[in-house]
Amino acid sequence: MPGYSRSTAFAESSHTTSANSILSLREIKAQCNICGMRSLCLPVGLSPDDLQQVSALVDTHLKLKKGETLYRTGTLFTALYAVRLGSLKTTVLAEDGREQVAGYHMLGELIGLDGIGTGLHGCHAIALEDTEICVMPFDQLETLARELPTLQHNIHQTLAQEIARDHSIMLLLGSMRAEERLAVFLVNLSDRYCRRGYSSTEFVLRMTREEIGSYLGLKLETVSRLFSRFQEEGLIQVQGRAIKILNSEALRALGGHQNSASETA
Repeated sequence: MPGYSRSTAFAESSHTTSANSILSLREIKAQCNICGMRSLCLPVGLSPDDLQQVSALVDTHLKLKKGETLYRTGTLFTALYAVRLGSLKTTVLAEDGREQVAGYHMLGELIGLDGIGTGLHGCHAIALEDTEICVMPFDQLETLARELPTLQHNIHQTLAQEIARDHSIMLLLGSMRAEERLAVFLVNLSDRYCRRGYSSTEFVLRMTREEIGSYLGLKLETVSRLFSRFQEEGLIQVQGRAIKILNSEALRALGGHQNSASETA
């Protein structure tokens, strides 16, 4: 199986995933046609027959423990990865050498798109919790997409959304006040959880306050102060990493309705 050999080689070269982290379909039964996240992934809108072809393509799955790395900056790009369970962050090195959080990726989303242009990954992808990943070998995916117009459209749409996300992040960091950035971030998480069938008002933050600050371009102290302020103003209730949104409308208004600014965060 070509996809298996590539992923195995990756696991050995990166020294971040063990042999036990490579799971077979028989072990986790995660074919696309029974996956609860298919409506948010590349197979969305495919016919049952077409869906079966994509399922056959996804012949490798990875299971990452919290803190393990899926891929690193500069490693060879061979596949796109769909988050079946859990979440990851992507990071890049800033000019001063500090690690900068570039994105937050949850179940049903694709990562690895950064490697398409150059053939090398431009960031680190690190599991924020125990996570399961579907591996889609890109050369096989491209071949199949030529035969399946809907799949090709979905790939193009995903790439377009990635470009739009980059532009929105620039807007978020360049023109919004600190409180607006955090409000947009929380509203975006609320919307994303809602799309996945989870509560839009109660969820757990998988990133630390420091990681959220890194992503939003804010200092840790600022993020902590804003969480406290939002709670005092009755917008949210905070208990550790657990968040309960008490006034969604006010939070959206504070963010200037820019809730698409971090659509795939």
